[in-house]
Amino acid sequence: MSDHGHDVPAAPQASALRARRLGIDTFAQPVIYVRADSPVCRAEGLAAQTQVEVTAGHHRIVATLHPVHADLLQADEAGLSEAAWKLLGPEAGAPLTVRHLPPIESLSAVRAKIYGHALAEAQWQAIIDDVVAGRYSGLHLAALVVACAAGRMELHETVGLTRAMVASGQRMTWPYPTVVDKHCVGGLPGNRTTPIVVSIVAACGGIVPKTSSRAITSPAGTADAMETLAPVDLGLAQMRAVVEREGACIVWGGAVGLSPADDVLIRVERVLDLDGEAQLVASVLSKKVAAGSNRVLIDIPVGPSAKVRSAQSAQRLAGTLVAAGQALGLQVHCVQTNGTQPVGRGIGPALEAHEVLAVLRNSPEAPPDLRERALSLAGPMLEMAGLVQPGLGQPAAQAALDDGRAWRKFAAICAAQGGMREPGRAPYREEVPSPRSGRLAEVDNRRLARLAKLTGAPLAKTSGLVLYPRIGDSVQRGEPILALHAESKSELRYALDYLDGQPPLQISGTLTAGDSPASGSGEET
Repeated sequence: MSDHGHDVPAAPQASALRARRLGIDTFAQPVIYVRADSPVCRAEGLAAQTQVEVTAGHHRIVATLHPVHADLLQADEAGLSEAAWKLLGPEAGAPLTVRHLPPIESLSAVRAKIYGHALAEAQWQAIIDDVVAGRYSGLHLAALVVACAAGRMELHETVGLTRAMVASGQRMTWPYPTVVDKHCVGGLPGNRTTPIVVSIVAACGGIVPKTSSRAITSPAGTADAMETLAPVDLGLAQMRAVVEREGACIVWGGAVGLSPADDVLIRVERVLDLDGEAQLVASVLSKKVAAGSNRVLIDIPVGPSAKVRSAQSAQRLAGTLVAAGQALGLQVHCVQTNGTQPVGRGIGPALEAHEVLAVLRNSPEAPPDLRERALSLAGPMLEMAGLVQPGLGQPAAQAALDDGRAWRKFAAICAAQGGMREPGRAPYREEVPSPRSGRLAEVDNRRLARLAKLTGAPLAKTSGLVLYPRIGDSVQRGEPILALHAESKSELRYALDYLDGQPPLQISGTLTAGDSPASGSGEET
């Protein structure tokens, strides 16, 4: 009773259910499944896609609720997706409590951004805190990503967003005056320069705590390729130990908790096929600041089917990266590189890893363009690190590669991370012949990446493709121009079916006897 003699309404009680592991893979999104006719859904008015707070013992998560209209569950059971089960860690049948999520105050700032208003740093921090806590649904995250795209962010907002993303996770510090790193903005298949560049710079005395991403919609990320060579799922303490021992590491960023908001937003961006400039800048720089780097080299490939399509766009992006970096205490140097075709021949985790090893071992089979691209990036990094005088970086990088120091350093990094292994080979392989004679005129990088994914990459580590000719090379009708690698016959068939309707290569030139006529000056394959 209250002082006024009236009953005081009791606080709403959370509904109790028994935990059941359903084994459903929802990627990183925690999902809870409850019968639609259960007391929880009826009494609390829970509908599909509702964000709810789920508690098991001392662990609490935010999950998306999906009602079940079948006998999959008992009325008092709650089914958990794999992501939800791993986060909560309950015993089978353990009691769960489910309650409505309190109102998300930061969504008002997202709505303001949708209407074109600039946000203050405190507003960005509130948004990112809620993102990391899992309070935003997929729809909320999509709204945030779209609101930040299409040039709608001012520089001070990009800096505020970056600072908020750094503050959302752990941050490393190092007892070294200069800590360097490199990053590629992506959009170019192959281009697996990072393991080579890191090894060269570390072999020359540089400190490079390199965290890399896994692929989500591309055929391979650096972490995917590196994982075929050595363990990459290192924790923060393990990462520090490797760097202190060898001067560098090449690990998966998702395992060390640096800028975790970035991992959430990237998943949404790639599903939407949106990669706004501000979010790209915040993504790159937040990871570098969190890893403790203070000098960063950024590779910006430019090409008609790369992520950055023109030199003007690259200059604008570089300007934002440099200015935002300066505000965050980073020295950023951007390099525009050729993005008209893949770097190296292999596309897929193991195929790219084989070529990394070939370059580091100075093998005659090493792709010359991958070697030269790596040297062109390692040279400026050596100069940024203060290890050589300006203008002497590339000769120093080449010397470290040629005399085997880079290879020995890479092997030592792999050993420190848990041991080196040789990447495997796919059991199924099929070569694709050229439909005509001529020259390779154009490569569609996006279609080529999609083709590699359909073979099973990046989850199937040895799957992918090998591209034989380079732009300008002559080819003969019937000569192999692609080789598809797959771990199953069905995935090989998926890729071949896609190739029939979405050719990634254009062959142009004079027809020879026996060639099929084609409209215009070239034929795609």
